[in-house]
Amino acid sequence: MNAVAERAVARGFLDFYAPLHERFVPEQRRLAQARRRCLARARAGSLPTYLPPSEATKTDWRIELPSWCRDQRNQMTGPADDADLVRKLLDSGAPGVMLDLEDSIVNEWEHVMRGHENILAALYRAPRRGTVLWSRVRGLHLDQEGVVPETTSAALFDLAYLVYRVEYERLHHPLCIYIPKSESAEEGVWWKHVFDAVIEAKRWPRSAIKAMALVESHPLAYEVEEFLHALREYAVGLNLGRWDYMASLIDFNFEDPQWLLPDRNTIPTDVPFFQHLRQLLPEICHKHGALAIGGMTALYPSRTDSALNARALETLERDKRNEAQCLMDGAWTGHPDQNAIAVAQFPEPNQLERSPHLDDLHPDLRPAPVGVGATTLDGTRTAVRTVIRYRNGVLEGRGASLLDGYMEDLATDRIYRLMIAQRMRHPCPATPASLSALFDEELERILSELPSGSDDSVRERYREARFVAEQLTR
Repeated sequence: MNAVAERAVARGFLDFYAPLHERFVPEQRRLAQARRRCLARARAGSLPTYLPPSEATKTDWRIELPSWCRDQRNQMTGPADDADLVRKLLDSGAPGVMLDLEDSIVNEWEHVMRGHENILAALYRAPRRGTVLWSRVRGLHLDQEGVVPETTSAALFDLAYLVYRVEYERLHHPLCIYIPKSESAEEGVWWKHVFDAVIEAKRWPRSAIKAMALVESHPLAYEVEEFLHALREYAVGLNLGRWDYMASLIDFNFEDPQWLLPDRNTIPTDVPFFQHLRQLLPEICHKHGALAIGGMTALYPSRTDSALNARALETLERDKRNEAQCLMDGAWTGHPDQNAIAVAQFPEPNQLERSPHLDDLHPDLRPAPVGVGATTLDGTRTAVRTVIRYRNGVLEGRGASLLDGYMEDLATDRIYRLMIAQRMRHPCPATPASLSALFDEELERILSELPSGSDDSVRERYREARFVAEQLTR
């Protein structure tokens, strides 16, 4: 074990990892800096747009989709650090299961390592009905300390640690990786080279790794075809990660007073800023033989509240039917009771032979949400209350929490913090007179609703959550 490492990792891993860190972290840092410049340009008025024609958009190239992943009509997703939930997802019968090391777990070493252990155990388990197991690593924007003498890339570490420990001959299909939070086609090139390097280091066959990637940032939406082209040797599809995409839309349109986001839960699923991209993604993916997967429905079923359960399943059915009609090949859900309904909305294992045949391959991807939903002070209060309660869950070790019937993770937290900040930046009837006072009022409401006899430590943790949530919002 390298004496400089503070974190306990598998024997021999540091020797495996050191050359990867030396080769790929400088480029990861350059890409992270490019992201910051892109956002700064947007705030100054120069917003993302489509790239000029290139080999990716002008030539005929195809992705060979393996038979074992041609049916991904539903991908059950959940935090990898919850072993009980992992078992339930694997037993759900869903065509795909995605175990998450990113937005739905707390980004702390203990949780990340627990997630790695659960993923490794799941990979060796015999799949039910051919279920494909996906592992979502952390994104390029995150760093990891304590592994090598300097800070390293969390994305690189997660991928390398999985690859190093996996016994490839025991897998039921190639190692399947979900790539999150990409913001440019150039980042697709980084991932391609990383996959090349870890395969070479392990002496695996070239087909040993397959990937799907989330389109969940506004800049990437304009470079989808170029990104897919960069990853064409490994990619089998793209996924519209709509909640993080919504947060990114607010971020990049923050200075535009016409782009005030309505109260989140009043926005219809077919709102144009989603629907335009939801139709574009299958157009591009199917053109090249790749799957297009839809997003998560946040409203959760309930086995104790029949009214909520009925509303959640009806919302799910309507949402997934819309995605199927946009010619998506599948979607995400998070609860085993959602699987059968989600799968039923997609008429065939995939819709690869169909295409939307859009007249305009460069649609407007940021139509302002004017006249959409409701924008109210009560909605702002809901947002404040949610970020306090979400942050309290994080302090308790939960990266995802069921709040008011919705399963909320870091994407919700990002949406709401940006939405609150946006309403302070562009005052409207939904703007509170004082942000601090509003946080104080919602904290008091939360505390007043705690069960009688709640321990003082519970109240103190909520107070800490309230402080952190306001500071992050500011």
